[in-house]
Amino acid sequence: MPHHTADLCDAHEQDLHVLESMFQRYGRIAAFDGPIATVKCYEDNSKVREALSEPGDGRVLVVDGGGSKRRALLGDMLGELAVKNGWKGLVINGCIRDSAAINELELGVHALGTIPLKTHKRGEGQRDVSLSFAGVTFRPGEHLYADADGIVVAPRPLDLAEE
Repeated sequence: MPHHTADLCDAHEQDLHVLESMFQRYGRIAAFDGPIATVKCYEDNSKVREALSEPGDGRVLVVDGGGSKRRALLGDMLGELAVKNGWKGLVINGCIRDSAAINELELGVHALGTIPLKTHKRGEGQRDVSLSFAGVTFRPGEHLYADADGIVVAPRPLDLAEE
């Protein structure tokens, strides 16, 4: 079971980067954590599909969609693909669609909001690059923790027993 972000902040504040509070929570998994994989894209979720088509191995996909609220970067079909391939969750600096269906999936999702319009498919974007949004830089391989209180990033997995 993932650690609570508040407890992690109490025990490891100096090691954590805390995201600004700007995300809505979706999916059945309220709390999740895992190593970070990244996608940078803008109104084109081709690279999101590419990443979610691969084994997730308990990772969290962080997607920088440039904060666009004009097109959805995740829908129910990609959400189902994420669950099937073992992804723990997604953090999206952008929107999702099919939120009712996503809320039924065993997946944790944090996004800026919802919009029914799908993206263009141009094959554009980048994978496994450092991303910066919500006051935090995300690097592939770092560890993300998310729950109802928020999202934090650490350079490595943390243990509450550590001093």
